[in-house]
Amino acid sequence: MRPMSAFRPRLLDCLPGYGRAQFGKDLSAGITVGVLALPLAMAFAIASGMSPTAGIWTAIVAGFLISAFGGSRVQIGGPTGAFIPIVYGIVAVHGVQNLLVATMLAGLMLLAMGFARLGQLIRFIPVSVVTGFTNGIAVVIFMSQIKDFLGLQVSEVPAEFFAKMRVLAAHAHTVHLPTLFFASASLAFLLFWNKVLNQRKEPLSAVPGPLALLVFATLLQALFNFPVETIGSRFGGIPQGLPEIGLPAFSLETLRHLIAPALTIALLGAIESLLSARVSDGSIDDRHDPNQELIAQGLGNLVAPLFGGFAATGAIARTATNVRTGGRTPVAGMTHALVLLAVVLVAAPAARFIPLPALSAILMLVAINMGEWHAFRTLRRFSLNYRAVLLATFLFTVIFDLTLAVEIGLVLASLFFIYRVSDLTRVERLPLDELQFLPAFQKADGTMRVAAYKMFGSLFFGTVHKIEALGEPEQRHPEILILDMQHVINMDTTGLEAMESLQKTLARQGSQLLLCSLNAQPGSLIDRSGFRQVIGEDNVCGDLYSALARAKALLPRPDIAEV
Repeated sequence: MRPMSAFRPRLLDCLPGYGRAQFGKDLSAGITVGVLALPLAMAFAIASGMSPTAGIWTAIVAGFLISAFGGSRVQIGGPTGAFIPIVYGIVAVHGVQNLLVATMLAGLMLLAMGFARLGQLIRFIPVSVVTGFTNGIAVVIFMSQIKDFLGLQVSEVPAEFFAKMRVLAAHAHTVHLPTLFFASASLAFLLFWNKVLNQRKEPLSAVPGPLALLVFATLLQALFNFPVETIGSRFGGIPQGLPEIGLPAFSLETLRHLIAPALTIALLGAIESLLSARVSDGSIDDRHDPNQELIAQGLGNLVAPLFGGFAATGAIARTATNVRTGGRTPVAGMTHALVLLAVVLVAAPAARFIPLPALSAILMLVAINMGEWHAFRTLRRFSLNYRAVLLATFLFTVIFDLTLAVEIGLVLASLFFIYRVSDLTRVERLPLDELQFLPAFQKADGTMRVAAYKMFGSLFFGTVHKIEALGEPEQRHPEILILDMQHVINMDTTGLEAMESLQKTLARQGSQLLLCSLNAQPGSLIDRSGFRQVIGEDNVCGDLYSALARAKALLPRPDIAEV
């Protein structure tokens, strides 16, 4: 377990020497990110089957805690698009209250991961798996918005892929033209704002496109009352003031069914937050503490459900915006949460006019931008293993769910890695005919009494067959077999067992195994297991020359008949 003395948020490191100039930059960045987070928080919540209020309070509570207690100086936390398929599926199967319970369980898991120093392990996930599920999530988000973008007259869309496709296809004729027009115009507005204004460096380009669309679309809806769904018509608006704080209702009977969903939330939250923190490190020339970041993510997910919030993690786009606008300390992230709180307390009544087609257009663009689509165009440049892992993870994310997709991706990546290491590991026989020991090693008929082999690579469960080939019971073995392990960098217990089996086979035929040039890890395992004592202390030599000298000393002198 991680000692509590090591619990040190980055905020404490940033406070010494913190001055007015940096506070001004953090304040400006926090306000910018706060207004950007407002439409995103509502859109992500609605797409997840939650109320927009839940999304805002997730961004407020979790966002504040993740910044205040995190291991990154610039991380912005809150609801993200990656959670949409996960949260929607949990709500559809278990309901909203159980989603909140699952989120709190995920928070406890993240805390345990942080205190157990598991933050570094997240970095071991291959890039092919990350790219596969990122693109898969983008497709899932895009598909989740088809109903609201087209205004289809369907009460509920299933979470399961094939059922969803059947329902959308069956109701394709119910397209609502005013909704489609409003959503298309909103998407065109976003594309214009992001492409044209940013390229021309217009003054308005400093305003985030989603915020500009939110304000403009809300004003139009309030003035002209278009026949489209709004937050007011679907959710009754956003309550002004603080929510009721309390534990979500749950029972011990349903708790066991929430372990798997909670683990999914925890793993996705850990992966996305640490990826976001790692990307931001390169922008600010810093290095985050992954374990501290997991602790903060755990706190955010543990506390947010008490306010009606749900799953949160580090948001890559909002974190990048924070960095670009001058944020350099956790104060910026804390400010972003306070800006959202001020909006809820002051401007909540106006939220009832926010049109849902505009939020759908925002999510459509989020899905398009978050996908690493170039990875598909460049697949042919990479190995078959890389392509198989990426495509399998992508397809399983879209068709089934993220948990299964990551599991399949990691299993495939591991199997391909084992095969690759096994292919690189080899055992070569060393020629002894030019050595000074040749007269002692050779019988009168020219056969060798000693055989020496050098092994390269790693001796583990995936490569033991290469050393087992040296000890085939049916073949006649030399009197002494030398195994040079100078280039063996690692050995596991399966490799040790294979070596013990080789020694027993040789012993049954009256032969002797000698080892030489052991590296630290294989040597340590051989010592701890007692195998050194089994073959004899003198039969573990420092180098190949010493092993050959030992072999000469062990061999009986040839008799007269042999000479």
